[in-house]
Amino acid sequence: QLQLVESGGGLVQPGGSLRLSCAASGFTLDYYAIGWFRQAPGKEREGVSCISDSDGSTYYADSVKGRFTISRDNAKNTVYLQMNSLKPEDTAVYYCAASWATVRAMCVTFTGMDYWGKGTLVTVSS
Repeated sequence: QLQLVESGGGLVQPGGSLRLSCAASGFTLDYYAIGWFRQAPGKEREGVSCISDSDGSTYYADSVKGRFTISRDNAKNTVYLQMNSLKPEDTAVYYCAASWATVRAMCVTFTGMDYWGKGTLVTVSS
């Protein structure tokens, strides 16, 4: 079964940190750009951060630059999103996805999406 599974979400206070994981099963992530997307209640899904399959290039949405870091460990078939200095507006369901497109095309226009995970909820609240 080909799937992406997210984990690591939860409740955290403002200013806190979480690390999300996206693990693939049934296929290898080596040849895909991988991205993190989020959808808050009543809002459209948006691209948060994406990382390429080849040269390690990354894309970050302006709202998370300097706070979030995306990384990948191909040996573990897993991509991570380290989220620091979390804000209440970061509250959303976070999804990972695999794409054949460039990181910018993937994150901005959702191009080439082959696989999506089911999401993990992140709640930032005191």
